[in-house]
Amino acid sequence: MKWTLMVLVAGSLLFSCKKEKSSDPTPTCSVNMVNISGTYKLTSLQYKSSNSATPVEETDSWEPCEKDDIIILKSDGIYDFKDQGTVCSPSGNEHGTWTLNGNTLTSNGILKGTITSFDCKTMVYVTENVLVQGDKYTFTMVKQ
Repeated sequence: MKWTLMVLVAGSLLFSCKKEKSSDPTPTCSVNMVNISGTYKLTSLQYKSSNSATPVEETDSWEPCEKDDIIILKSDGIYDFKDQGTVCSPSGNEHGTWTLNGNTLTSNGILKGTITSFDCKTMVYVTENVLVQGDKYTFTMVKQ
């Protein structure tokens, strides 16, 4: 009788436990100056000349000295573009300002685009109508 009671109690404990739902492994971050701030490397820059055009990977034609550069977005609205690693001649270092209004990121008060996704590590930023009406640049940048 004692064993039967112990088996029933142990069995009810085992089968009454609820499994926790696994949380989504992809973190989500709200798009704000603090979360966006950081050091990034551009991993992809695609250009579409129109909505129906096939995207072209612009970085495929870049020199090696352009592919290792970084951009530092500071939470105070200042950015530094650094010609890192293999330095181009002349150096491409740059300094400027950036602002964020909702998902709209503006650089130096001129270049304006939309952050279409951000998961705390990878940011995808899109600018449209840059060279011609209907064109689109898609920047994919990864925090370092």
